[in-house]
Amino acid sequence: MDIALTHRLSFKQASLTVLVAFLLGTLLSLIQVGVDYASQDASINREVRALLDVSHNPAARIAYNIDAELAQELVVGLLRSPAVIRAEIIDSANVALASASRPPAESRLRGLSDFLFGQMRAFEEPLNIEHSPSESLGVLRLEIDTFVFGNDFLRRAGMTLLSGFVRSLLLSLILLVLFYALLTKPLVSLIDVLSRHDPRSPKRLRLPCPSGHERDEIGVLVEVTNRQLSHIAVEMEQRREAEDRLTQYLAELENIVAARTAELKAANARLTLSNQELDRARQTALNMAQARANFLASMSHEIRTPLNGLLGMLGLALDGPLSHEQRQQLSIAHDSGKVLVELLNDVLDLSKFESGQLELEKIPFDLATLVEDTANLLSQNAAPAVELTCLISPELPAQLEGDPTRVRQVVSNLLSNALKFTRLGRVDVCVEPTESGVRILVRDTGIGIAADALPRIFQPFTQADAGITRQFGGTGLGLALTRKLCEAMEGELLVSSQPGMGSEFSAVLPLKALTPAQSLPPLQGRLIVQCSARSGLAEMLQTWLPRWGLEYRRLDIDASLAGVELDVLVSDCPDCLLGLRQALRNCPVLLVTAYGSFLDTDLVQRMAPLRQLARPLGRAALHQALQQALSPQPQPTPGTPRRLHGSGCSTRVLLVEDNPVNQLVAKGLLQKLGCQVRVAANGEEALSALEQDDVEMVLMDCNMPLMNGYEATRRIRENPRWQGMPIIALTANALPDERERCRAAGMDDYLAKPFHRDEMAAMLERWGRPRMGI
Repeated sequence: MDIALTHRLSFKQASLTVLVAFLLGTLLSLIQVGVDYASQDASINREVRALLDVSHNPAARIAYNIDAELAQELVVGLLRSPAVIRAEIIDSANVALASASRPPAESRLRGLSDFLFGQMRAFEEPLNIEHSPSESLGVLRLEIDTFVFGNDFLRRAGMTLLSGFVRSLLLSLILLVLFYALLTKPLVSLIDVLSRHDPRSPKRLRLPCPSGHERDEIGVLVEVTNRQLSHIAVEMEQRREAEDRLTQYLAELENIVAARTAELKAANARLTLSNQELDRARQTALNMAQARANFLASMSHEIRTPLNGLLGMLGLALDGPLSHEQRQQLSIAHDSGKVLVELLNDVLDLSKFESGQLELEKIPFDLATLVEDTANLLSQNAAPAVELTCLISPELPAQLEGDPTRVRQVVSNLLSNALKFTRLGRVDVCVEPTESGVRILVRDTGIGIAADALPRIFQPFTQADAGITRQFGGTGLGLALTRKLCEAMEGELLVSSQPGMGSEFSAVLPLKALTPAQSLPPLQGRLIVQCSARSGLAEMLQTWLPRWGLEYRRLDIDASLAGVELDVLVSDCPDCLLGLRQALRNCPVLLVTAYGSFLDTDLVQRMAPLRQLARPLGRAALHQALQQALSPQPQPTPGTPRRLHGSGCSTRVLLVEDNPVNQLVAKGLLQKLGCQVRVAANGEEALSALEQDDVEMVLMDCNMPLMNGYEATRRIRENPRWQGMPIIALTANALPDERERCRAAGMDDYLAKPFHRDEMAAMLERWGRPRMGI
């Protein structure tokens, strides 16, 4: 392997060595030249001074004798010195006795010499005689050309520098040869051996050590290189063995891949057949799901239609004159029908969750009134020894945004569950605002739930214990639906319970507040509350009476009222009223009792004025009762929702219904609510009735012969005369898409069968009076 001369280590090392030596030699030569320059400069003055000393005595005698001829000979003789270019002798009268000169020498080095030593130098020697040194005879003056001395100095300096350069050149040649022999040649031989070796050759390479270099760096390099070459050879052998094994493995892998490919092809064929079977199974499942939906819709309609007639007729019968035994039997039948409706609703709600068809509304509603109304409706399910109380936080917003139907369902399920399993103590419904919404808390003192049974109570058709179903009844759907409803409203349902101590269910719902909390008008008066300190009545009155500006004092049920000043007595103990009228004089009494608990007529007459209030107490009902008791002329409570009673409504209603039983039920309810009713059996009769009579509202059944309710509604909406007339759907189909079908047809609202009198009254109030401006 050929390496250029300038790239060899010997050349580089020699170059560096020579460069250093040259610089050092040049520096020493310059120092030597400088010393020679100083010596030469001093020698000029010494030689001229010696010449002056030699010429002093003859010049003094000549000046003393004033011999001009001898003076001329002397100055001419001084010019014989190579450096003297002018000489003259001047007497004491400053008159030149003799003078001689010649031009300075010319040379190319003249300028450098003049730069170093000056162009010329002038010297003067005063003349006197030995016996009279103080007497001046004149002056001997010489002018010296420094080029004579400078030329000698330049010749010596040039030889000095030239000899230094030659020495450096010789040194570089000698070092180059030595470095080549000692360093470059052994390395080149090693490189040549390495370059000629084939690394793929199985023969191992061992570098020979150059002679004389066994113990220096080159020898060490050779030894280290040989060790590395040995390691490389071993690794190469191992790699070749690995490559051989890898080649063998690849061949085996190709055989395995080929076998697996054949297996995959067979598996793909089986998977294709399986996918086809899955597609057929999926289509079958879809068909079954559609069939189930159709079945649920059909069963919902077919079950709700007779239930509507059953519950409607039972309700109408309960409004008539009946004996105690008949009323009890009809009430039981009516309550059983309501339980059947609730079960049907739960099953349909579960189907909505499973199919993902549950839709939530976002409308304003009053949560406090909703909770109180729901508690009032369910109070008939409370045991006689159970106190049902609604505890509404005063900070609760008056209007919230959400789905009131689903919220009512949550409250109803939790409260029904608490009342079912509580036979003694309290059941409280607490509503309070939170940072993100509201919390609805239902707590009871019932049988409680074991810790290991808590996860099971939210599973459909499952209860905490098999014995519970036999003892208390129920299907196990209420809590499962409640949790799903809370999750659908982006909330959560929490539970804590201890067996024998009771349970506490907390529904946290993110309902948006629309309007702040509102308070009822203030009242004036002094109240005595006679109840237990641990009762729900005491807790409720403690919250609301001070906010209404009333002074009140709580007394235990066995405390005496002698000497106590009061305007109204509020009590929940009927037995404690005996013997109190004389002490109370004409003070009004508000007695809070359980639902359906009526006092003896004789006791009512003896305790007059007395008003009986049913639990749970609502804020508006309590405020109205207190206002009437404290004021001689009671006034209606502002903010109390207006109800439709008997003759309080005279809306002209067209009832479109094909089922005769449902016609009787709906017509009876509407007439009891004061409406004027005309009946049509199908859509065609409805259109004819609208042409003949002035109708203010239409209650439209959806499934009818000849012309169904959807088509009839579309025909009505096409006529400009009836654009603003309310059309309410009456349908037994409670599936989620039914409401959308009704709205798409042009109906304003939706009432599912079987419906109650309160639901019908609320519907008439919502769509009848506001539309007619009453």
